[in-house]
Amino acid sequence: MTRTIETGSQHLTAVIDDGVAVITMDRPERRNAMTGDMLSGLAIALADVETADDVRCVVLTGAGGAFCAGGDVKGFAEGDGAGGGGSSWDAGVHEQRISHHKTSGVLYNMPKPTLAALPGPAAGAGLSLALACDMRIAIDSAIITTAFARVGLAGDYGGTWFLTQLVGPAKAKELYFLPERMDMATALGLGIVNRVVPAEDYESSWRDVAARLAAGPPIAYRYMKENINRSVTGELSTTLDLESTHHRHTGTTADHKEASKAFVDKREPVFEGH
Repeated sequence: MTRTIETGSQHLTAVIDDGVAVITMDRPERRNAMTGDMLSGLAIALADVETADDVRCVVLTGAGGAFCAGGDVKGFAEGDGAGGGGSSWDAGVHEQRISHHKTSGVLYNMPKPTLAALPGPAAGAGLSLALACDMRIAIDSAIITTAFARVGLAGDYGGTWFLTQLVGPAKAKELYFLPERMDMATALGLGIVNRVVPAEDYESSWRDVAARLAAGPPIAYRYMKENINRSVTGELSTTLDLESTHHRHTGTTADHKEASKAFVDKREPVFEGH
C-alpha cells in the first residue's frame, strides 16, 4: 500500500511504498537549492518516517537530474535564507540549529537505514544532507563539492563533522578550504560515496539496495547503527559493552529465531521487526 506524506512544501515530496520512504527535493529549475519551505517539509517528512511502522528504509534524493545545490545563493544576495541573517541574530541562530537537528540530525540518528541517492550534483548543505545518510549511491556523472568557501560561509547541516569522519581532518580541511568539484571516481576512492553506477543502472541500483534494507532485520539494524554511531566518539570499552547488550537483546527476538530457522531450511528469512 502506497502512502503519501503531506509535508506542506511545494518543493518536497515524500512517498512510502513497500517499506521504503522516498523523500524527493523537488525544485529542479534551481537544482533543488534549499528554501525554508523545503527544509520545513523535510523536517515534517523525517519526523513521520522516523517512527512510522510502515517505513523500514528512508531514501533522500533530488528531482530533475540533481541531488541538491545547497543553499539558495541568489536568496542570500537578497538577504533571504541561511546567509542573509534574520529578524535577529539570536533568533536566526536558534532557527538554524533547530533545522539542523530536525534534518541532518534525524537522518544520522534515526533507528532505520538512510540512503542518499545522487542523480547529479550535490553541493554545500546539499552535500551535508547526503553525508548525513548512512549510505550514498551516485550516478557516475555526478559531481560533489563543499562549495561554502566560494560564498564566504563556514558550512552547515553537519557537513564538517560527517566529512571528517569519512576522510579524516586533514583531507576534510582541504575539501572545505579548497572547494574543488570532485568526480565520483575520486569520491568512491575516498569513501565519500559507497557505490557509483552508470546512468542506465542508477535507479534500479538504489531501489534494489533500498528494498534489500527494507526487507532486512529492523531491530538488528537499529542496534548496528547505534553501535557504529557511538563508536565514532566512544572508546573501545564503551563499544564492547554496548555491543554485548545489543547482541544479547537481538538474540532474544523473534526475528533472530526466524533467521536461524530460515538458515536451516535454506530459505530467505522474513523479518517482522519483533
